Amino acid sequence: MEKEIIAFLDTEKIVDLQSVQSKNNLKEIYFDNSKESLEVIRHSCAHLMAQAIKILYPEAKFFVGPVIEDGFYYDFRVDSKINEEDLIKIEKKMKELVESKIEIGKYEISKKEALQKFQNDDLKQEVLLRIPDGQVSIYTQGDFEDLCRGPHVPNTKFLRFFKLTRVAGAYLGGDEKREMLTRIYGTAFADKESLKEYLTIIEEAKKRDHRKLGTELKLFTFDDEIGGGLPIWLSNGARLRSKLEQMLYRAHRIRGYEPVRGPELLKADAWKISGHYDNYKENMYFTQIDEQEYGIKPMNCVGHIKVYQSDIRSYRDLPLKFFEYGVVHRHEKSGVLHGLLRVREFTQDDAHIFCMPSQIKDQVLEILNFVDGLMKFFNFTYEMEISTRPQKAIGDLEIWDIATNALKEALDEKGLKYGIDEGGGAFYGPKIDIKITDALKRKWQCGTIQVDFNLPNRFKLEYTDTDNEKKQPVMLHRAILGSFERFIGILTEHSAGEFPFSIAPTAVGIIPISNNHISYAQEINDMLLKLGVDCEIYDKNESLNKKIRIAEKQKLPMILVLGDEELEKRSVALRDRRAKEQRNLSLNDFITLIKEKISEVYF
Repeated sequence: MEKEIIAFLDTEKIVDLQSVQSKNNLKEIYFDNSKESLEVIRHSCAHLMAQAIKILYPEAKFFVGPVIEDGFYYDFRVDSKINEEDLIKIEKKMKELVESKIEIGKYEISKKEALQKFQNDDLKQEVLLRIPDGQVSIYTQGDFEDLCRGPHVPNTKFLRFFKLTRVAGAYLGGDEKREMLTRIYGTAFADKESLKEYLTIIEEAKKRDHRKLGTELKLFTFDDEIGGGLPIWLSNGARLRSKLEQMLYRAHRIRGYEPVRGPELLKADAWKISGHYDNYKENMYFTQIDEQEYGIKPMNCVGHIKVYQSDIRSYRDLPLKFFEYGVVHRHEKSGVLHGLLRVREFTQDDAHIFCMPSQIKDQVLEILNFVDGLMKFFNFTYEMEISTRPQKAIGDLEIWDIATNALKEALDEKGLKYGIDEGGGAFYGPKIDIKITDALKRKWQCGTIQVDFNLPNRFKLEYTDTDNEKKQPVMLHRAILGSFERFIGILTEHSAGEFPFSIAPTAVGIIPISNNHISYAQEINDMLLKLGVDCEIYDKNESLNKKIRIAEKQKLPMILVLGDEELEKRSVALRDRRAKEQRNLSLNDFITLIKEKISEVYF
């Protein structure tokens, strides 16, 4: 069965077996776990789920059921309240349909005919509104049929290895003002082993969920009285974040970046010049001050442009590198908010480099070296993707070509592999996206490098060249983490809350066995604080084992146990979580060890 062909690849488009007139110049897609094959399998499995739902809930009406990165979902309306327990019932019916080996067919009708055919189905009418005029395709399997562009496998027998993962609510068309539909997520693979591996990762991901760990480790919280998407950092989280900021601050200064800071509120006129007003307004917050419109910044670039304009610039000054931990606000729909990963207020590790066109390649390569060191420090692997001009963009096509080619040349010279995301660039310039892979093999988009000829032109930026003529600099937008919020959320899940020693909210837990050892514990605490290492003394009137369990639950990198022997010898009994060892050290040797760990931080 593994050798069976389920579809064909026509250049970049996957087509059904049923759609093929001639096999010339077509790549065969076999039933396996290739990207193209999984797209067909998962698309088909979404319809299999919809068919099962229709049998179990005859009144159900369906909206859309797309393939997503790790599976599929379907949005639908049903009279009953569907919960997690109902997924078992739906899965059982799906398996029955698989065993029935139902042929999957396809036919086409005009959009006008489709509107007539589904005249009593308001959700299908919504789907048809999003489809251009012309022919539309309908897929059938048994008594079930639905609008779909496909492609699909030829028979339900190919859909044995699936799992429905969760049920959620989803606004119709993503519009918060419209009705809430039911959404069921699922996934599917070509073999049992791959499905089992994926489900194991899903279970591990639940344990590592940064929202769960954030509560257990007392890192952050959210409060409805404050508002959705507005994180509140508790002291543990604030310590973690501050250490990360300080570490990056030093790294930026070593690389010649200058710290700057722009206001969080700018006149709307500045956003009109930048192009944000016309191209990004729906994502911004605006207010009136003295009968004049102001916009809260969604990005830091305009403030840094004003820093550049604060002085006369020469070619000798370039490149100029400005960085800022800039707080920005972006309007996100409540339905997409997700812990620290999707918020309305966040802080970017933002930098802008103003340089001559001839300096672009070297600056991009220097940024990539910075990225490489940082990702290795946190044990992330990563890949890169160049995003080109989107449909909604500013600037001449020629300028876009120059900028895009500069990025490609830098990566090519370095011998780095990269993908191309056609049309995925920012509205003002092409970019390199850095996508990291975590411990659970999930990919996250974090850092970015964007080449921008447009904003310097819009704000009339200048520098004096060697021939004493005025020239326009290039502006590179650059973030490595992306935002502190999102990166900390990802890092929490990647490390399962076991943060590197250098940024751990509490790096050392100190456990005095009795009250006689508290003063020694305090002495060690004070010594470590002077080194910038945060500690916690567990001095409550509890058993030693309970104190150790409490400290271990906080995932502390190191725990010190102090008793009579340690006090007498001025030593410590060290439990090192990362090294997974216990040993006794003199206090002096322990302090030396701590200094070594602090000095290990470099990138």
